[in-house]
Amino acid sequence: MSSGGGGALRIPAARAALAVRTGSAVNRLSRLLDLGSGTVIGGRAALAIDPRLIGRLARGRRVALVSGTNGKTTTTGMLVAALTGGTGTGVGTNRTGANMPAGHAAALVDHRLAATIVLEVDEGYLAELIAETEPRVVVLLNLSRDQLDRISEVRMLADLWRQGLAGNGERATGSPMTVVANADDPMVVWAAMAAPTVRWVGVGQVWHDDAVGCPACGGRIEFDPLGGWQCDSCAFGRPELFASIDRSRTLVFADGTRLPLEIELPGTFNRANAAMVAVAAPEMGAATGAEVVTPGTALERLRMLVDVAGRFSTVERLGRTVRLLLAKNPAGWTAIFDLLDEEGGHPAGIVLAVNARVADGLDTSWLWDVPFERLAGRSVIATGERCRDLAVRLRYADVDHTVVPDPLAAVDAAIAAAADVAADVGVASDSASDSAVARSPAPDGAADRPGTAGPVEFLGNYTAFSRLRDRL
Repeated sequence: MSSGGGGALRIPAARAALAVRTGSAVNRLSRLLDLGSGTVIGGRAALAIDPRLIGRLARGRRVALVSGTNGKTTTTGMLVAALTGGTGTGVGTNRTGANMPAGHAAALVDHRLAATIVLEVDEGYLAELIAETEPRVVVLLNLSRDQLDRISEVRMLADLWRQGLAGNGERATGSPMTVVANADDPMVVWAAMAAPTVRWVGVGQVWHDDAVGCPACGGRIEFDPLGGWQCDSCAFGRPELFASIDRSRTLVFADGTRLPLEIELPGTFNRANAAMVAVAAPEMGAATGAEVVTPGTALERLRMLVDVAGRFSTVERLGRTVRLLLAKNPAGWTAIFDLLDEEGGHPAGIVLAVNARVADGLDTSWLWDVPFERLAGRSVIATGERCRDLAVRLRYADVDHTVVPDPLAAVDAAIAAAADVAADVGVASDSASDSAVARSPAPDGAADRPGTAGPVEFLGNYTAFSRLRDRL
């Protein structure tokens, strides 16, 4: 009888070991045969053998989870960089953005010797992964509409997060969980306020359309120009801040500490991501076996990052710089338009690419919530598998545009158009011959014409972005 009990106790360990070996082998085979990056299929195989593998592999490790509608991949990469000084040594992560259980299992298998794990988590799986991994830190970025055919309505996701965070202060590991949450998103606040320990960070919120209704009482959330918000019918409002970003791009802590947000990654949203990481990194403790990472050290390390998983990276093509930008939902596209306005000047051209595959969401009705009107007067090309849907939206936005279905051909068309405009105004284009050619002076105001300077900007949703990046 006792031997039978011992055998029963050994079964989970044996099953987990078999799952790890199988997952690792499948990952390696996938990469060897060039069938993929080996970040999902191995995890699926491992979970088929041991459905509880994620919890088993996470046990005894320092785990951080990062979730939200926008910015998950970038913030996860930032947190890894902050914890390791950019080396990645000693920290395991799902660096390719495979953020569902199969991707988590594959990352844990591939990094089974790492003492620290940082995982990007799809919003719909966060509550489940909190229960499985008992994380030390959970970073909550934002919640807005996304992939309407797959992901629940925003309020439902907030409630799901709230349930997952409630009662997770002291766990079997004995270490508490700290939530680092965006205090400017009412849906995130509603979810995070159920957690015992929260670090509220004021990072700004440009997209309010999914948080106008109070989740506590059904009243209306009112936003003020300085970033505060409050329900008009109950006490639900912006919580007291642990840290916030001020107008001088400085991260200000409640104790008076001020740290400049000087990073290479562009845009207000990336400074917001960096602020969240600066607060989250110290909560991981001595994550890499060295000293605790301070907020100042975290921000200093983030200054070395110029792109994360190809986002914001640039490539040279036909003598012109092309910058790759990911935007997958109304909030994300709005943030990218803010970035273009913040940087000023005129891009050589803007290529907008939209697909509607499973990873993107099959429903493209979100296009009508994107403020494409802000692109009026710029040189725009619509591309991707749903370029016709995009073209209809641009027409109603009064944005002059052309349609080139193939994304790489669209980029080349934008480069050629920029060269033509430059030639018309007497400016030597980047792709012109090195031979000296006499040109007449540019007409008055020609230097301000769209399409004569700057890189070609490629804005694509998920699969459109990743596929073009691979082709370039």
